[in-house]
Amino acid sequence: QVQLVESGGGLVQPGGSLRLSCAASGSIFSGYVMAWYRQAPGKQRELVARVAQEGSTYYLDSVKGRFTISRDNAKNTVSLQMSSLKPEDTAVYYCNRFGFTWAWGQGTQVTVSS
Repeated sequence: QVQLVESGGGLVQPGGSLRLSCAASGSIFSGYVMAWYRQAPGKQRELVARVAQEGSTYYLDSVKGRFTISRDNAKNTVSLQMSSLKPEDTAVYYCNRFGFTWAWGQGTQVTVSS
């Protein structure tokens, strides 16, 4: 059973930065595409970014140029560096395997507000 623990969220002003981290236990995720998702109040969960095993990436159009996803297979961690944050980035952020997801973690709240 894979357990995912997200951290690094918080309250930040527009234009600010945050770095989210996700630690996975119970499985070696080096063989999987890993992703960050987010869910804003009243909205469906959406894919924000994903990183393949060899490091290739995909980003939601609205975060391109502002967010960077990375992974450390040796440490079973995946990170999301977020900069130039906007109020519309406010959401609970989750990491998971891309596609066939494991059980969701608790997520980490990101609030962008002045």
